[in-house]
Amino acid sequence: MYIIPLGTCNCPYEVVAPGVSDGNLVKLPVPSYLIKLDNGKNLLIDTGMSRLHITDPLATWRGTEMVDVLVPEMQPEDNLEVRLAELDVRPTDIDYVINTHLHFDHAGNNDLFQRATFFVQREHYDFAKDNGRFPNQYWNLPKLKHELLDGEMELFPGIEVLLTPGHAPAHESVMVRLPETGNMVVCGDAVYTQDNLDHASWGGQADPEAAAESAAKLQRIAQEQSATLLFGHDPVQAKQFHRSPQSYR
Repeated sequence: MYIIPLGTCNCPYEVVAPGVSDGNLVKLPVPSYLIKLDNGKNLLIDTGMSRLHITDPLATWRGTEMVDVLVPEMQPEDNLEVRLAELDVRPTDIDYVINTHLHFDHAGNNDLFQRATFFVQREHYDFAKDNGRFPNQYWNLPKLKHELLDGEMELFPGIEVLLTPGHAPAHESVMVRLPETGNMVVCGDAVYTQDNLDHASWGGQADPEAAAESAAKLQRIAQEQSATLLFGHDPVQAKQFHRSPQSYR
């Protein structure tokens, strides 16, 4: 598994963890995850922010109330195509994509992967379709093939989707079982940062009560299955884990 860095999204910290460091701006890391499956296929979990933001940070939110709240900051090397090329992988080499959810910083490069099958929860897909908070121009495209899921399941050996609503309806997290490294859970935005857990700060989520329940579920799974939680946008944790081209096995 490779943790692929795709720039940062700058925003007020109260958006992430209200009551912890209100008034401060934070650079939130935006990752994607490449997993080489045992069958030789390539799987991505989330696709980050659109490469359009490299030259136009306002590409997604210009003219909306979010334009000053979520500000992408990307360098040319943060283009997902460039990051994959560092691993000798082309967009046409990606067989599957799991979207934890369809916000702009998790599905922004879906259009690159026309050969892939996209897995997303049916309830979430229906909620996000034609919803301005989930910019449809990046993922609601007729050329993309979606396989809609109904609940938790093992998609591939060692890859399980877990229902973790709260950030959005039918948000999903992903358990990745690595033979050498151990179990890792890609939380998506079920947990933004460690501060959410430490301060029980869920007011930045769409449904705070559901988010708290999903976080408790992930903590329970992590304890029971000796799994590491990979938070959605934690700048501290991002410095603690190898980034691509280094990998976890």
